[in-house]
Amino acid sequence: MLLTIENTRKGEDARELGYLLQKHPDRLQSFELAFGQCHIFYPEASNERCRAALLLEIDPVKLVRGSGGKSKGDAPLAQYVNDRPYVASSLMSVALGKVFRSAMNGQCKDMPQLAETALPLTIELSAVPVKGGEPFLQAVFEPLGYEVEAERLPLDERFSEWGESRLFQIRLKTDAKLKDVLNHLYVLIPVLDREKHYYVGAEEIEKLLRRGEQWLKDHPLSQVIATRYLRNKKSLAALALERLAESENEKQNGDEGESGTANDATAQNTAGTEKSVGQEEALEKKLSLNEVRMDTVVERLKDLGVRRVADLGCGEGKLLSRLVHDFFFQEIVGMDVSIRSLEIAERRLKLDRMPERKAQRLKLLHGSLMYRDSRLNNFDAATCIEVIEHLDVPRLNAFEKVVFGQARPSYVLITTPNREYNKLFESLEEGRFRHSDHRFEWSRAEFRSWSKDICQRFGYSVDYFDVGTADPELGPPTQMGVFCRGD
Repeated sequence: MLLTIENTRKGEDARELGYLLQKHPDRLQSFELAFGQCHIFYPEASNERCRAALLLEIDPVKLVRGSGGKSKGDAPLAQYVNDRPYVASSLMSVALGKVFRSAMNGQCKDMPQLAETALPLTIELSAVPVKGGEPFLQAVFEPLGYEVEAERLPLDERFSEWGESRLFQIRLKTDAKLKDVLNHLYVLIPVLDREKHYYVGAEEIEKLLRRGEQWLKDHPLSQVIATRYLRNKKSLAALALERLAESENEKQNGDEGESGTANDATAQNTAGTEKSVGQEEALEKKLSLNEVRMDTVVERLKDLGVRRVADLGCGEGKLLSRLVHDFFFQEIVGMDVSIRSLEIAERRLKLDRMPERKAQRLKLLHGSLMYRDSRLNNFDAATCIEVIEHLDVPRLNAFEKVVFGQARPSYVLITTPNREYNKLFESLEEGRFRHSDHRFEWSRAEFRSWSKDICQRFGYSVDYFDVGTADPELGPPTQMGVFCRGD
């Protein structure tokens, strides 16, 4: 199995690649691995072009001895007859981590500034199994800034009846830091293959977070990547993404940043954020706005005659607590992407001590509003209380399709801050949002424009309601839209 990395930086000595990899271009170096050997050499090393190669030689006997026994469902000879010695797989990731560890960590003792320099790099992999074919390959690498060239490798004519091969020869081109490229490859090679040669447990999350922390959270296929990397263990993938989100929030809460502008309602709030995660509640406490918000939502659900409710982005269960104690509501579901929030909700609701008659009406679900989920179908109403402002534009678009396009409840109740009212919060500096995690806060006109677009695209109508005491000029602190399905 062969991987090559080529540097062609103009105006510089391309052999600087050797400093980054900490492997001299004029020497062949070999390393022992638990499953074979890897060799580092340079097919070309001139001032204009330098190409480093990693050749991986797999010993099938060593691989079997280190596998801990065959996996469940393997054919009798699957350990001995397989493609592992010939294709890029998790074995290649292990080799990268062993021989290029310093480069992956951004360490370059002789030229430290070079580790933070973007280089014109071309990466070639001679044979990669890609489950999902070329479209998936492009969807994985292109968002990270790569130009992708792929050639499907044909099967021997004797096996033509098996259909097309899933093996590709791949060429990736990018201007990027070498450490970023190596970390991308470390994670994504086994993602393409969707297999690993070793048992995957919770400790594997640490590897994913260490190598994916800087880029995975913003990748449009972050959930798919996490799930495949963790060998389709969805519970581990959910935990990994939750920890990634928590890490990002902690980073944002610790940054001071520059003040944002209140005129750009679609911009992310990268302004100096408050360090308290209860910032929004502290601002609104004098208005008892959270209590008013919950009362308003429950009252509106009853006015609509709703019996089956799904609270999407239920958080710690504040609305669920009100719904479950009111026997007007017959079936209640709370869904959230945060396992920790669901655990808090379970404790808040005292599910373990709740009378059976109440408990059987309530269900907590772990899931994301970014992906279709049949468990959300057929509800009378869905509530999204202070949720949409936490979504950036790509995730907001996905949310719209999931809720209004796929789940399609009879009613959707959405509350969101009214940005115009922020002027009345004395402790809130101009241009800042009410919460550090808000991606936008809309004016009344902007919320109505978005709502009108939703209605046109998905066949709903909408009515608007004030939440909290409205200011004659600035409107209410919170605005609510109640969407009614047209069919």
